[in-house]
Amino acid sequence: MNLEKPIRTDWTMDEIKSIYDQPLLELVYQAATVHRQWHQPLQVQVCTLLSVKTGGCTEDCSYCGQAARYHTDIKVKALMSAEEVISCAKRAKEAGSSRFCMAAAWREVRDNKDFDRILEMVEGVNELGLEVCCTLGMLTEHQALRLQKAGLYAYNHNLDSSEGFYEEIISTRTFGDRLNTIDNVRKAGISICSGGILGLGESHTDRMAMLLTLATMPKHPESVPINALARVKGTPLGDFPKVELWDMVRMIATARIIMPASIVRLSAGRAEMEEAEQAWCFMAGANSVFTSESGTLLVTPNPGLIQDKIMFKNLGLKPMVKEVRE
Repeated sequence: MNLEKPIRTDWTMDEIKSIYDQPLLELVYQAATVHRQWHQPLQVQVCTLLSVKTGGCTEDCSYCGQAARYHTDIKVKALMSAEEVISCAKRAKEAGSSRFCMAAAWREVRDNKDFDRILEMVEGVNELGLEVCCTLGMLTEHQALRLQKAGLYAYNHNLDSSEGFYEEIISTRTFGDRLNTIDNVRKAGISICSGGILGLGESHTDRMAMLLTLATMPKHPESVPINALARVKGTPLGDFPKVELWDMVRMIATARIIMPASIVRLSAGRAEMEEAEQAWCFMAGANSVFTSESGTLLVTPNPGLIQDKIMFKNLGLKPMVKEVRE
């Protein structure tokens, strides 16, 4: 890591706009330079994401097929057993993953037997030597502390978009609710995984504003996922157009420059990207992906392990070895 240059948390919208609006090749060159200053450029963190409880969520997120109010083909599945989840985590580790993420389609965490089971999962996966991540919806500071004591390494809670655009895609909670949960997680000493989704109908200004929120937090999120909308038939955004590659590259590159020490994850949308398109994203500073043995990312398509191994070989990439980052 480059310890000579301080990490800035005082970015302005004008500064981010001047970076984002550069000619694409110049932007990618600058991002690739920053990437090499702060990271091993040929190492990519391989993460496995498992839906431990699927569907039936009371939220109305316009992009999500797991919302109970939308008519999709996604089947509701009850919370998995701790034994099943730990078994999946073992296979993920054997396949090269260093982080294992567990997702439950809940609006918020409740203090009940289901949460006790989640804590058991966290303890079991942590004992395998994997970075353990959860995304469970909103949670209190006390709940975050319980997760931390169980061994949770990271908590995912995406901003999704800018504060100004947020109410256009979700009405059942506020942008402030998102920030409050992130604050609770940070207070508990858990690392933050937070990013957004492109293709929701937002403007370029909204995209920059979301990055501004992340980059001006007292401490940048340790992981920043950049997602392309995974269109699910039956949701309000199910017929939206595919996100353009260059929009993804521009967002990844800008995130890399303004949050140099963060892991920038190329997340949802990879299933619709050719290998060469993904290579552009890695060149722009992405250094993490989700992979899966089932070929799905939660409930949407995702490249499988075999595809990713071929891509890594072709591009000369290697899975990142787990390291503890302060």
